[in-house]
Amino acid sequence: MCSFNACKYNKACKAIYDRIVAKGKSKKLALIAVCNKLLKQAFAIAKSGLIYDDGYRSVLVRN
Repeated sequence: MCSFNACKYNKACKAIYDRIVAKGKSKKLALIAVCNKLLKQAFAIAKSGLIYDDGYRSVLVRN
C-alpha cells in the first residue's frame, strides 16, 4: 500500500513507476518495483543510522 502513496508524492518513486510502465510492463509490476525500492531505502537507513536525504547520490553510481 505504501507504493501507491510513494508514486504520488515521491519524485524518485514516480520516476521508476513511469519508466517501467512506459516500457510496456504492467502497473502491478511497477508498483512491486517501487515497493522493493522503498524496502531497500528503509533497510539502508536502519542499517547506517543516517537521516534520509532526498538528494543523496551514491558514490558508486556511474554517470
